[in-house]
Amino acid sequence: MADEKKLTTRAADFSAWYNEVVLRAELADYSPVRGCMVIRPAGYGIWERMQRALDDMFKATGHQNAYFPLFIPESFLRKEAEHVEGFAPETAVVTIGGGKVLDEPLVVRPTSETIIYAMFAKWVQSYRDLPLLINQWANVVRWEMRTRLFLRTLEFLWQEGHTAHATHDEAESEARTMLGVYRRFMEEWMAMPVVTGQKTESERFAGALRTYSCEAMMQDNKALQAGTSHNLGQNFSRAFDVKYQTEAGGTEYAWSTSWGVSTRLVGGLIMTHGDDVGLRVPPLLAPIELVIVPIYKTDEERVRVLDTANHIRESLAASASGVRTHVDVRQNLKPGAKYFDWEMRGVPARLELGPRDLERQQGVLVRRDTGAKRPVPFDGLADAVREILGQIQRDMFAAAHDRREAHSLRGPITYERFREVMEGDGAFVYAGWCGSAECEAAVKEETKATIRVLPDPEFRSAEPPATCMRCGGGGGGGGGGGGKAIEVLWARAY
Repeated sequence: MADEKKLTTRAADFSAWYNEVVLRAELADYSPVRGCMVIRPAGYGIWERMQRALDDMFKATGHQNAYFPLFIPESFLRKEAEHVEGFAPETAVVTIGGGKVLDEPLVVRPTSETIIYAMFAKWVQSYRDLPLLINQWANVVRWEMRTRLFLRTLEFLWQEGHTAHATHDEAESEARTMLGVYRRFMEEWMAMPVVTGQKTESERFAGALRTYSCEAMMQDNKALQAGTSHNLGQNFSRAFDVKYQTEAGGTEYAWSTSWGVSTRLVGGLIMTHGDDVGLRVPPLLAPIELVIVPIYKTDEERVRVLDTANHIRESLAASASGVRTHVDVRQNLKPGAKYFDWEMRGVPARLELGPRDLERQQGVLVRRDTGAKRPVPFDGLADAVREILGQIQRDMFAAAHDRREAHSLRGPITYERFREVMEGDGAFVYAGWCGSAECEAAVKEETKATIRVLPDPEFRSAEPPATCMRCGGGGGGGGGGGGKAIEVLWARAY
């Protein structure tokens, strides 16, 4: 960086800006193992807040946590042919253990469908055992060639839900319900608006019947696949013999789902809300919601200001609103340097507190998202802080939503214009597709844009396109097929 204090701007180099924010906000650091990362306390604190919120949502919908082994017998992956084909290039395999060559190689889990359904086969005997609703918090390993902190690393943290049901419709309802849980978390907690919908066959999870996704727009107008939910049909049940006796006395294979989000969400938070000063964290996910910066010149002032600051911290923590508060007691930094540091770290609000403020029985409250300042009396401070934090949460979502809509294109668009958009600033483009895999592949090859989802009804255009953007055909496979084209969401993606 040209200036050791200033970040590379997002406009100058979004990728460089992102990496600098991650490192300088001390969210993560590079590991000695290529492609891996060390999640530092500031980053892990955000992930912990995400975990707690999601875990509560999972349990509220009837799911229970369990844990399954890190190592999976290689033969398990080979039982489901499409699944192993999808993950084979990304797997890490253990062939030696305890100094001896293993009788059967062990795969370090890239995902846990195979080992979980091997256990489901033991646990599910009757319709009375269904539905079986399990979630696990774990790490997984995928041998990625190109890695980026939080967004794509060899090892990452995630949760993976796995469920078994008596019917297709129950499994389909589960997959859609969990997609809705993810959307609610992303929009209400992360303040990150998403578009939900179904993936195309080429983007479908290996071994799934259908895949649904939450797609979020980052500030460089690229899409981030933030979470997925899969109706797995009976594929894994047949491969691992997950059968149950029906109420009528017959035998059926169970219908299953899986769904997951990962530490990639931390990267999504950064790229949705960060600015040229640094990170901005939505209050609900901030490990520290309010930082108090004492201002003083003499030792006598220092004692008085710090005493008041600590009293405020204790009272805020004990209040009904329970504000997560930190007092910056560092003596080697001036107030201005502290402001800069906490702005870089994205703490939602700051309370400036000096001798004159003590005389007036007030502090100066500063919003990280807008920089707006206002005096706030000590009397009623907890309510005032909680009110402003709530407003910040709402405003951050509104700003992200408005930015997405400002960079979304609907209505008739020529393929030439589409290519110009994708080669330029990018956008979310709602356009027609004939349903042809050839057209889909050609657009990806020619523009690097992919179909993110077939959007759910609420996201579809009032006047959906009638023809395919690329070939001009209607529905039914392109090339002038009968019927209308399918409206899909196109974008370049991470």
